[in-house]
Amino acid sequence: MAQRGIREYDGKRILAKNWDEYFDGAFQYDFKSILITPETDLDKIPEEYPWVKETPLVAKPDMLFGKRGKLGLIFFKKEKPGDVTWEDAKEWIKQKMSEEVEINGVKGHLTHFLVEPFVPHKPEEEYYVAITTDEDEDIIYMSAFGGIEVEENWDKVVEVRIPITASDEEIKKLIEKNVPAEIKDKEKYADFVYRLYKLFKDLHFTYLEINPLVMVGNKVYPLDFVGRVDDTAQFVAGRKWGELEFPAGFGRDLTPEEKYIKEMDEKSGASLKLTILNPEGRIWTLVAGGGASVVYSDTVADLGAVEELANYGEYSGNPSRAETREYVKTVFDLMTRKRHPKGDKILIIGGAIANFTDVAKTFEGIIDAMKEYADKLKEVGVRIYVRRGGPNYEIGLKKIKEAAEELGIPIEVYGPETHMTEIVKKAIEENKVTA
Repeated sequence: MAQRGIREYDGKRILAKNWDEYFDGAFQYDFKSILITPETDLDKIPEEYPWVKETPLVAKPDMLFGKRGKLGLIFFKKEKPGDVTWEDAKEWIKQKMSEEVEINGVKGHLTHFLVEPFVPHKPEEEYYVAITTDEDEDIIYMSAFGGIEVEENWDKVVEVRIPITASDEEIKKLIEKNVPAEIKDKEKYADFVYRLYKLFKDLHFTYLEINPLVMVGNKVYPLDFVGRVDDTAQFVAGRKWGELEFPAGFGRDLTPEEKYIKEMDEKSGASLKLTILNPEGRIWTLVAGGGASVVYSDTVADLGAVEELANYGEYSGNPSRAETREYVKTVFDLMTRKRHPKGDKILIIGGAIANFTDVAKTFEGIIDAMKEYADKLKEVGVRIYVRRGGPNYEIGLKKIKEAAEELGIPIEVYGPETHMTEIVKKAIEENKVTA
């Protein structure tokens, strides 16, 4: 499972997109949100969203960091709550986009903002709900004390553990039994949380938090939303997600190589991901599958060499030979820019046992890139370790071994009889990689 953070805008959009299916008229959610980016024509917003001229507004950054209220990054007029016009919000956003800010010790620029209607409400109408996954259960957190002070009131948060084998009826009873005593309409709150949990499970969220959750009658206002999803569930939940971006965190701009792979991914039916962790590192990976990527990265960390881990990513979903070639060439370009002072660089080509990805076909793409970069790979010193299983893996392993040996590149290949992580340990020990 690869947990990926999503924007607040996308979380609320997904909620609205699937509202009727999961809340079935029991609750109403009038979704009105605008995502503002550097490419947004601010002067056209009133034409596209006429409601900005008719209602007071709130504006805030939407860049995967929290505590925006405490950081003074939620724009509304304290002296006159509900008195922010679109012109006010537009000028505030333009100002904030032009300034460098520091968030949790990281400096950067604010580029994405959320604009929504201001919702007048009383403090006692602010609730809290969050859901997260654990190894063998899910955990629901509920409280009558939502808002920016929820952490200071954490002793009032009720924790409900839901076994993965629990039936719908058992889940309902667990939630109903544990609704905090301070919540006035316990039955309504419990019903909302139960329905939200069903959405959480079906849409493969790994974390979901609404704080504050304002409930007035049967109207629901998720004033703040934090979400992470399992990005390996794209083929299962993609239709319910809609078009979903996995943005980089605040203060981390994408490199040209990361942008290139991101653009490839957006045009492909396969999954192509690349994050550069340390371009000076000795350990590079070409991993098929998001889950396998996590396993290999965790293994490098467990073996004490995480500081030498250069990249994180995946090529999966049966990419074409051409797509694989371009992905691998991008990684090769990065890793062959200079030698490492401590010795040869390591390239780990791995993955679990594929279900439908043609291993031989994707290996043809790797071989194409290897031939193009052979001289550079030898010049900087690269040793390759391969472990793969799945359709046509024997052919793929045979071809990549023959190609590397013919090009004079050191290589070791293993099939599914070897544990996924064994080649990581072997590569680190044989090459004396230390942090």
